[in-house]
Amino acid sequence: MRENEPFISVIGSANMDIHGSPDNVLKHHDSNPGKVENSPGGVARNIAENLALLGNDCRLIAPLGDDHFGRMLFERGLASGIDMQGILKVDRVPSSAYLSILDENGDLVAAINDMAIMEHIGPGHLQVHRDMLRQAAVVIIDTNLKEEALAFITEQLGDRPIFADTVSCAKAGKIKPHLHAIHTLKPSLAEAEEIAGIKVNSPRGLSELADWFHEQGVRRLFVSMGSDGVFYSDGEEQGLEKALKKSTTDIYANGAGDALFAGLAHAWVRRWSLTKSVRFAMSAAHLAISHSSTINPDMSPDAVNRIYETAYAP
Repeated sequence: MRENEPFISVIGSANMDIHGSPDNVLKHHDSNPGKVENSPGGVARNIAENLALLGNDCRLIAPLGDDHFGRMLFERGLASGIDMQGILKVDRVPSSAYLSILDENGDLVAAINDMAIMEHIGPGHLQVHRDMLRQAAVVIIDTNLKEEALAFITEQLGDRPIFADTVSCAKAGKIKPHLHAIHTLKPSLAEAEEIAGIKVNSPRGLSELADWFHEQGVRRLFVSMGSDGVFYSDGEEQGLEKALKKSTTDIYANGAGDALFAGLAHAWVRRWSLTKSVRFAMSAAHLAISHSSTINPDMSPDAVNRIYETAYAP
């Protein structure tokens, strides 16, 4: 905790990522020789760690079990510079786990998450931290939170800049009743289509999709489109920022979205322009995919700025 400095609060999931990648082309319905690795994960926790590595005062609210994974996640958070005072420790409930299978290109094929512990983050725990949350420069949420928690946050903190990550198509719909209170939303294209009930078949469709979200109250929209880049809109300015060119060091795509989101929040606190914000965020995402862990331990403002200057220098 740093006195008199703006800080960012992040509320949502923290789990252990277990991911497997094949040595060769992935064969479905078969056993594939490869590697199985563990690393701390969870959308909110990942965003928080990236923010801390970027030099931000970041405060995480998430549930952890009193087990091996929970202790590992807590210690990793402290070591990364995250303020962990908002962590809720839950007895006799296992910490969240996320199991993913990647293909030979490092792209996600399928995943299973065990996140029953998220039921324990509700209005009661959030009320304890309400005063702190009301002082945050940004409040970040993910849709792993249950409905009651999302409602409490958007009702009690609706006058704060709330940034939301929609996580997955299965969970994206939970944010729909709360869009009026969302400042910045970052869905994938499929998640955005799921929320809006709009199918995008052309570039004009992206603009119509953005207009729908702005009509619901969302001030800024960043639609992650994988290798096609990021479509962004604030109601006045819209654009499609192409993804940075892949290199031979790009080995793991799973943490890119969380680094992108952290870059957007980092930029907002510094009041950067929309274009600079999305380009810095994409530079952070590019750095993230150059390491086998969900979080690249080399994440830093200098490392991201080197990519930014190389990619976008005039």
